[in-house]
Amino acid sequence: MGGDHAPVETVAGAVLAAERGVDVVLVGNELQLRGQLEAHGADLPIVHASQKIGMADNPVRAIRERPGSSIVRAAQLVRDGEADALVSAGSTGASLAAAAIIIGRLPGVLRPAIATIFPTPYKPTVVLDSGANPDCKPEHLNQFAVMGSQVARVYLGCDNPRVGLLTIGEERGKGRDLERAAYDLLEWDPAVNFVGNVEGRDLANDIADVFVTDGFTGNVTLKTAEGMMRITLGMFSDIAAALSEAARSELLPHLKRLAEAMSADHGAHLVGSKGVVVIGHGSATAMGIANALAMAADGARRGLVSEIANQLGSES
Repeated sequence: MGGDHAPVETVAGAVLAAERGVDVVLVGNELQLRGQLEAHGADLPIVHASQKIGMADNPVRAIRERPGSSIVRAAQLVRDGEADALVSAGSTGASLAAAAIIIGRLPGVLRPAIATIFPTPYKPTVVLDSGANPDCKPEHLNQFAVMGSQVARVYLGCDNPRVGLLTIGEERGKGRDLERAAYDLLEWDPAVNFVGNVEGRDLANDIADVFVTDGFTGNVTLKTAEGMMRITLGMFSDIAAALSEAARSELLPHLKRLAEAMSADHGAHLVGSKGVVVIGHGSATAMGIANALAMAADGARRGLVSEIANQLGSES
């Protein structure tokens, strides 16, 4: 029931994911969800939830006061082993609260973080935190680096992921007190292949596989990059419109592939939870929901939570 276009796009995305082989259970108002499924000629299992949590609600209070909400019921399914992963495009705060209060944190996790797999010209880059923790301490960034490295290993196939600390200059000593103190921790952590400071422009330079920062900076960085992608694709589209029909038909398939490669219409893992949790874009289309569901299924299949737990256990 979460997202700007729910339940229309969420159900359409669930149907698309099911067609790709993902086992999907819908959680929400059964009457509304059934009507959407019938429009697609599809039949997916539904767990009824009579309540929902809005973007303006206080997440923690709403989780406690609305036990019948869709995000609470979905989190309970994961906690009780009836589902392998949770996907939500609704309130990020409510998703974070449900993961922390109902599913729980992995032992030793200071703060869960949102790890976004960001498309770049060379290969994707893991960026975290991208919105869960606006205010952080140096030890949080250090742990984000450890968890982000596991995401890079599991998803990107990196044997020894390079970790960069996002700040305002590549030289040591750049940044706020937070970055300077985090630099010292990262430099001496044997679980992290630390390559030093990186800047926002380095996202496209294949300097690091994991970019570590606080949730405020990470979220602004990613949304700025997404905006620039849209501007770039719009400029290419304007150029294509001015070409001859023959030239345009030759260019459009390349533009389509570029748009797909640069698309931000996917989900992001909440790492540090005891279960697989994927946060979707609030404005996600059906394709974005399907991508988020596929990411969640992939994380469950590849044992992402176990990999992170094992790494954190070896550090303690």
